[in-house]
Amino acid sequence: MIPFELTILGTGSALPTSKRYHTAQVLNVRERFFLIDCGEGAQIQMRKYSVKFSRINHIFISHLHGDHYFGLIGLLTTYTLLGRTNDLHIYAHSELPKILKSQLEYMGDDIQYQIIWHPLNFKKEQTIFEDEAVKITSFPLKHRMACCGFLFTENELEQNIRKEKIDEYDIPVKMIYRIKKGENYTLPDGKIILNKELTLPAFQPRKYAFCTDTAYLPDLHKITAGVDLLYHEATFDKSLENKAEGTYHSTARQAALVARDSNAQRLIIGHFSSRYKEVDFLVDEAREYFNNTEAAYEGMIIQIPQKRVTIE
Repeated sequence: MIPFELTILGTGSALPTSKRYHTAQVLNVRERFFLIDCGEGAQIQMRKYSVKFSRINHIFISHLHGDHYFGLIGLLTTYTLLGRTNDLHIYAHSELPKILKSQLEYMGDDIQYQIIWHPLNFKKEQTIFEDEAVKITSFPLKHRMACCGFLFTENELEQNIRKEKIDEYDIPVKMIYRIKKGENYTLPDGKIILNKELTLPAFQPRKYAFCTDTAYLPDLHKITAGVDLLYHEATFDKSLENKAEGTYHSTARQAALVARDSNAQRLIIGHFSSRYKEVDFLVDEAREYFNNTEAAYEGMIIQIPQKRVTIE
């Protein structure tokens, strides 16, 4: 199976606990590794859970509250000590390079790789990265400071040709690519073999949406519509909805409403307040509105399986 896999490294909010690290996740899309937020201790968690962090070339920082980026300078230092030479792309608020400037200057010539900064747009939805495997979009959230969510959408794969049909019709190699692109195949005697007989349906593109610190946004589902997996903060329970509103955070109930309205396949809640030792009741609260809800936990690995396009 071609991987589309999320590893949760931290699930806590502003105050870490003995069980919860600050926000950080790694998404593997077809062996491309993307780091989403980089809270304190992120690189320790990556080592603990055997994440291939040397293969991370793109880092996405949602906003400039410390619990979402304080682990970044440590990771950059580690890359320096390991002799990294590959370019590193960081997508973040335009102020972040200024914040880290003096620390990076102290490393001086020891840094053998280039950091390429990409400022985020916090006012509108925007494609910030795309290659043959995935398109990544940022979109504004509602927090006490400028904050973005990120949508990872897998690009379409070609159809798979049925191997037995290659032998059956003695299909030459030069035709396989064209058949995968949708062509029929004409036999030497002129008989046409339809493409649908030669191929399996393509896989549906998979989608993951990361919605960190934000007040409840009733229209967010328009951006996250149809995602296979939605991560949405659930800092508080519904009894603290007024506090959530005042601090621009969300409750578990509100996270579930976004998942329900998005027609998501699965909801993972996280960014839990340190006041909660256990979070099962937050899951129960969310499940009243969206049944397929789970709580994020450190080391959690979530596979999004491939599904073939249904042909009527």
